[in-house]
Amino acid sequence: MNASTRISVPTKLLAVALLGATAATIAWYPEAETAISKFNPPASHTATNPEQSLTAPIVQKRPKIEVVFALDTTGSMGGLIQAAKENIWSIATTMAQADPAPEISIGLVAYRDRGDAYVTRVIDLSSDLDSVYSTLMDFEAAGGGDGPESVNAALYDSIHKISWSQDSDAYRVVFLVGDAPPHMDYQDDVKYPQSLQAANAQGIIVNTIQCGEHQDTTLPWQQIAQLAGGRYFQVEQSGSAVAVATPFDDRIAALSRSLDETRVYYGNAEQKKKQMAKLKATEKLHRESSAAAQAKRAGFNASGSGKKNFLGEGELVDDVASGRIALEEVAVAELPAPMQAMSPEEQKAVIAEKAQKRQALKEEIRTLSKQRKDFIKKKVEAMETAETSLDYQIFGAVKEQTKDMGITYEADAPSL
Repeated sequence: MNASTRISVPTKLLAVALLGATAATIAWYPEAETAISKFNPPASHTATNPEQSLTAPIVQKRPKIEVVFALDTTGSMGGLIQAAKENIWSIATTMAQADPAPEISIGLVAYRDRGDAYVTRVIDLSSDLDSVYSTLMDFEAAGGGDGPESVNAALYDSIHKISWSQDSDAYRVVFLVGDAPPHMDYQDDVKYPQSLQAANAQGIIVNTIQCGEHQDTTLPWQQIAQLAGGRYFQVEQSGSAVAVATPFDDRIAALSRSLDETRVYYGNAEQKKKQMAKLKATEKLHRESSAAAQAKRAGFNASGSGKKNFLGEGELVDDVASGRIALEEVAVAELPAPMQAMSPEEQKAVIAEKAQKRQALKEEIRTLSKQRKDFIKKKVEAMETAETSLDYQIFGAVKEQTKDMGITYEADAPSL
């Protein structure tokens, strides 16, 4: 008689109940499957209470990082806006270097001033960074030019019009990026000290990045950071971001496009509408962004934090491969149109082919991304101003502010 057959009948029933209760958890957290498979009942039981001798496996909770960039988009900020377009994937990849790999969401608040085309534009937090990036690509520098800007409105919207999580352990942060001080003469504005009180109550840190050396900006930027438990730092007007083109960028960008083509979406009409929007955002970034930006995106998507951005929701290849759903359980009407007329065998062949191709592409991207990283490292080592760049400043703030939240960064430099 083996160990598992020595359990009394009541204990067997309890074990079945416990394992059944964890089934839903496994469906959402595939990484827990290894822990579940290693779970075996003890050879004998002496405890009077079986519940004390059977312990459900513990699923490690992934930390959350929620970042909003409140970005001045007036005419003088053209260089910084371009730097943001090129480096948002580097910033995301840098944050993804943490252990354990965090869930990353990014939002944007673009601001100008009254009398311009808009005062603020809010893009809510999302783990779909492709869509956030697609919106960022549309931002252009215009307006302003009369000194102070609507910084107060930007901070208010960053705190009150963003869907911040209620997770007490999440790292919630705003990076206020601009070169002009706030208008303090608007009578109907909520002034920044009041908004920052609300930020403190919600555990939201505000860091300030001053672009350029406008003396009237320095004091309020420092005060904003101080009131919200953040850091103040100053960069060149252009953002002084590190930009290194590599001989690997074009190939990685091409592989990234091929990897995106392995995605197969399914779902009802509403779900397919959202999936189509994501596909359009992805196509836009392939069409309009630089090879370097696409290479950075590929590196992020290959990370543990980037998987959700790559897949989106309702991705059939991954859902079938992970066991979250059986292909035969999917209603024909919810399959993509080309698969609806296929036989079950043909459908399975398509999924298997996509999965195999995806794995090969991921491996090649990882190999080239490492070579790209080594190439950039050598270039950066020869730079004298890298540590004062936008990339390093943001990394330093994130690393310092998350160290007491169970988020560990072993790296000494950001991913570029």
